[in-house]
Amino acid sequence: MGENVPQLVASERDRLLVLIGPPGAGKGTQARGLVEHYGIPQLATGDMLRAARSAGTELGNRVASVMDAGGLVSDEIVIDLIREKLENGTAAKGAIFDGFPRTVPQAIALDDMLARFGRSIRLAVMVEVSDDEVVRRTVGRRSCGDCQRTFHIEFAPPTLDAVCDGCSGVLVQRPDDAEANVRARLAAYHRDTEPVINYYEDRGLVRRIEGVGGQNQISDRIHEVIDRA
Repeated sequence: MGENVPQLVASERDRLLVLIGPPGAGKGTQARGLVEHYGIPQLATGDMLRAARSAGTELGNRVASVMDAGGLVSDEIVIDLIREKLENGTAAKGAIFDGFPRTVPQAIALDDMLARFGRSIRLAVMVEVSDDEVVRRTVGRRSCGDCQRTFHIEFAPPTLDAVCDGCSGVLVQRPDDAEANVRARLAAYHRDTEPVINYYEDRGLVRRIEGVGGQNQISDRIHEVIDRA
């Protein structure tokens, strides 16, 4: 390494994890549980972008200028945000990458950047949920337009049809939850993100777990593969 490269070589128990799965697989919920269980941060792309923008740093201003113009934040900026987390010690004991990488070029860029810190992805946990199950989970969601409380017509229905239990507001289906939009996101996932699974699988890093069942059951499955890695 060159003299300007930070010397932050990870310990043997370094937990740099990638959480992969289709939209609606419950990755965000599981990532938050992993944060609490292992004491390592969740690095979710959307959260990092919003935090950087609010911070008003040079990098945050770059994020704001792109978002304000309605553009897509580049892979380079996302990698810079992750680099910032590594440099300031936020991810000293590991991190859970949620929502990134979404493509093979992003995975390669992440590997190249981590290598500069003497670190690497230790595990890619694949939460497997069928397309039909994703549609079932997502299309049935209903949100209150007044208090934002969320229900599900099958799993957590309101007492009265289309009426919020909390404030009696009207429950609606968000446009993103319409079946056509869910299917479009799934198609993008299969096209862009499934190759990332193959990328990590070629290196023996993928552990597949069934994403159907109770939240605690799924958490236990994930803990088991992480603890055995």
